[in-house]
Amino acid sequence: MNKRGDETMKEIRLQGRGGQGVVKASQLVVEAAVAEGLYGQAIPFFGVERKGSPVFGYLRLSHSPIRRRMQVYEPDILIIFDDSLVSAPETFDGLKAGGMVILNTTKTREELPLPPQAGSVWLVDAAGISEGLLGRNMPNTAMLGAFAKATGLVDKDTLLDKIEHTFGAENKEAAVRAYDSAAEYK
Repeated sequence: MNKRGDETMKEIRLQGRGGQGVVKASQLVVEAAVAEGLYGQAIPFFGVERKGSPVFGYLRLSHSPIRRRMQVYEPDILIIFDDSLVSAPETFDGLKAGGMVILNTTKTREELPLPPQAGSVWLVDAAGISEGLLGRNMPNTAMLGAFAKATGLVDKDTLLDKIEHTFGAENKEAAVRAYDSAAEYK
């Protein structure tokens, strides 16, 4: 898609825990994509609606209209907001071979039980960034900064503007710091 030239639809699953801003993060990515003239679709999935329970967000980005209207079963990209989820086998269900994983963690790739189909793996301490700037573990905007760097699917500045408009300057700074510090491990 935008890294730039692949014209196919990208399917993305965001996974975290209630209270980490997973659903809003998927909505902000779609807003930024639409502002750039792309097509986007965000689909929240709550399950048990309480803080700390697993939460999913699904999104699709494309250069052409999106007709599919269901959750994402075979994601091209996984964005994992909480590294405690990597030990759950369902976390990686359906990840396409060579799929990208963007993970909030302080661990190294070698310390993480990643499946063989994981291709490009991006790690960022989004929790540390958000705790330092916001005083709590709210990694969603930092994870969006890492997403912008890792994928190039949406313009960083467009996404940062959406973050600042929705959540304020500290959250924009969290995204900038995550963008600057996210690192790829192959």
